[in-house]
Amino acid sequence: MNHTTTLNNIKEYINNRINRLKKDIYDEMSSFRRIILQNRQRSSTTKNIIGVSPEPYLDLISNPFNKCQWNYLSLVEKHLTGYSHHIPRNNPIFKQYSDHLLDYLNDTYFTPLSYKDQLICREQAQIVGSIRQIIKNMNLIIRLTDKGNNFYIGLANQFEKKAQKFFSDTNAFAELSFNPFNEIFDKVVQLLSALRQKDLIRKWQYEEMMPDRTKCELAHLYFNPKTHKDGIPVRPIESTIHASTTKISKFLDKILRPIFDDKCKETTIIDGISLIIELSKYNQKGLLKSTTLFCTFDIRNLYTMLPQEEALDALMTFLDVHGYRKVKGISIDTIKN
Repeated sequence: MNHTTTLNNIKEYINNRINRLKKDIYDEMSSFRRIILQNRQRSSTTKNIIGVSPEPYLDLISNPFNKCQWNYLSLVEKHLTGYSHHIPRNNPIFKQYSDHLLDYLNDTYFTPLSYKDQLICREQAQIVGSIRQIIKNMNLIIRLTDKGNNFYIGLANQFEKKAQKFFSDTNAFAELSFNPFNEIFDKVVQLLSALRQKDLIRKWQYEEMMPDRTKCELAHLYFNPKTHKDGIPVRPIESTIHASTTKISKFLDKILRPIFDDKCKETTIIDGISLIIELSKYNQKGLLKSTTLFCTFDIRNLYTMLPQEEALDALMTFLDVHGYRKVKGISIDTIKN
């Protein structure tokens, strides 16, 4: 009994000493890192180095974050907005990974962290905590920028004023005094049921467009700042990914987009690469000359300026011109209505 007690006391003493040494080492390492960072900042060679990663856009008079916090914001931003290793969704590796995802999570969760990783985690937690405190104390807001692939950091009340200005300038949205989710959902179900009863859509089409109440939610509006524009206006983003009408939208896009892409491929520019290809063809025809003018234009509040009825009329005209009376068995009148 005495031997067991003595052994336990020795183990407890050793563990306490190890934990104390870890803490002392961590404190010394933090101090040593600060010294190295200060020496690096004073180095003349460091001043000649220019970073290539995009930094957050700071819409403040002065930067409230220290160097370490600012670098961390840039690092997080790079991982959230950079897609340099983007993999197509139809790649088989997604299926392989998803089959083993739970095993990966369990292995990661139950595997003890190395002491080095513990130090990194503790340091990052302290940085994140200090950033959150600054954001809370100064009432700041962080948003992804529109077309900028970086963060916007500014005062929350100023960002709210930009949103209010958009409302007053466009009159495109109105604040709801009640939640219309049930009303919208019921109308969608009634519409699809009526179309099916009249045999205007097929059973598989009806099932593909029918929303699931347990997975639906009310669409909502948020804003992304346009840091590439004077005055930093905001762009409205309607989040409808779980809306009651989303399945209908996805279905119509699936059957209509291939028609548009096929009929308009000669006059459609989808990205920078396709623009270069078309310019090369233009040049080969001898049409690209020194007198050729390149023009750009910007439409303010494009999506809120497009009348829905006129857009539907344009779609019907497009289908009619190209000889479509039905698409996948659905008449164009049904699509419009």
